Amino acid sequence: MIKKIVLTPFQKFVKIESLSGVLLFGATLIAMVWANSPYSESYTALWNYNIGIGTENFELNKPLILWVNDGLMAVFFFLIGLEIKRELLIGELNTFRKAAFPLIAAIGGIVFPLAMFLVLNQSPETVDGWGVPMATDIAFTLAILKLLGDRVPLSLKIFLTAFAIVDDLGAVVVIALFYSSGIDWLLVLYAALALAALLFLSYRDFYLKYVSIVIAIVVWFLFLKSGIHPTIAGVLMAFTIPIRQKMNMKDFTESLINIAQSFEKTERDHLPILSKQQYEYMDELEDLTEKFNSPLQRLEHGLHGWVAYFIMPIFALANAGVVFSADMVLDVPLMVNLALALFIGKGVGIMLMSFIGIKLKLATLPDGIDFRQIFGVSILAGVGFTMSIFVANLAFANNLMFIDSSKVGVILGSVVSGVIGYLILRWSGTPNGEKNKTR
Repeated sequence: MIKKIVLTPFQKFVKIESLSGVLLFGATLIAMVWANSPYSESYTALWNYNIGIGTENFELNKPLILWVNDGLMAVFFFLIGLEIKRELLIGELNTFRKAAFPLIAAIGGIVFPLAMFLVLNQSPETVDGWGVPMATDIAFTLAILKLLGDRVPLSLKIFLTAFAIVDDLGAVVVIALFYSSGIDWLLVLYAALALAALLFLSYRDFYLKYVSIVIAIVVWFLFLKSGIHPTIAGVLMAFTIPIRQKMNMKDFTESLINIAQSFEKTERDHLPILSKQQYEYMDELEDLTEKFNSPLQRLEHGLHGWVAYFIMPIFALANAGVVFSADMVLDVPLMVNLALALFIGKGVGIMLMSFIGIKLKLATLPDGIDFRQIFGVSILAGVGFTMSIFVANLAFANNLMFIDSSKVGVILGSVVSGVIGYLILRWSGTPNGEKNKTR
């Protein structure tokens, strides 16, 4: 029973991400069909439509696709930041013993695709794409694992999620350091001061939701104008959100019992609405839960559905619409290079580093997992869709041919990785029911 209670939050996470993967796949198909249909001009016109606000002294005007990539994706990165902070403090990365295996695997999943891309790349014009094959798309990979049902143990899903989060952290660092240019350091300083103020409040266990929202918008705008990609503001804002509750379990329980007992003593008039006194007790209950709730956990829970079911599919819809035509020009070497870096680089890197980590006793193999399943997940990690396309947009911001080539390469590499990884895991996995019969 205890095990079930402990694992429920992660199982809910897997369920949300799995459905998100299905929506991502659907949005990708719609984008590609729409972009190559007789209505392709409407697809291009929609995402290039300018939206903004302006006054005599201020103007913020962007095409819709940039509002998605710079604005909505900042919320996506904010959620990633919350997940990273939680994992570092109380999750699968909070001790060296727990973090060692996914961390070693993630290093392989970052370094090997990067190195493979640089070795295969023959053009100085496309060298900036080295960061594209670094990250794993959690939503797509968990959706594929979901198809396998009980052939995949929960410990394998936890391992995949942990090293994918480390991959995302690596991608965030790369974006901040290598895909930002022409930086206005004065604006960065202003943003840093605002973040420092929130960090101080977080350290003192103060969390003011609406103040944080206003400061988040200001910091996002300062990053946007400073030259550092504004999605980094989302990650940094996440680290200002306190994880601790203002009230401990004992005080919460006692207060909850007092409110329940007081509520029970109130008169019952059989009306479909609460009495004034009952309503006051309900307000007290809301205040109590607000104090007991972890701000980080509450935000993560509230945003997860929005990001998984809305922001990521919208991103796919806006960015996956590559127009194929007779006069289309693609950089085939770049396309093939990225596909191979995702499929082979990820697979070899994660599997090899995992094997080395176990043999050198730097890490231990999680219960219920064997190396055949590690190999399958290593191949599956080549599904890098969302983050890879996002980095490609940054790497080749001024070259549409390279962006389209990157998208085709990422989609090709992700499809091959997904199919091969699924087949390996299907052949290597045994349903739980069959395992029980053989014991």
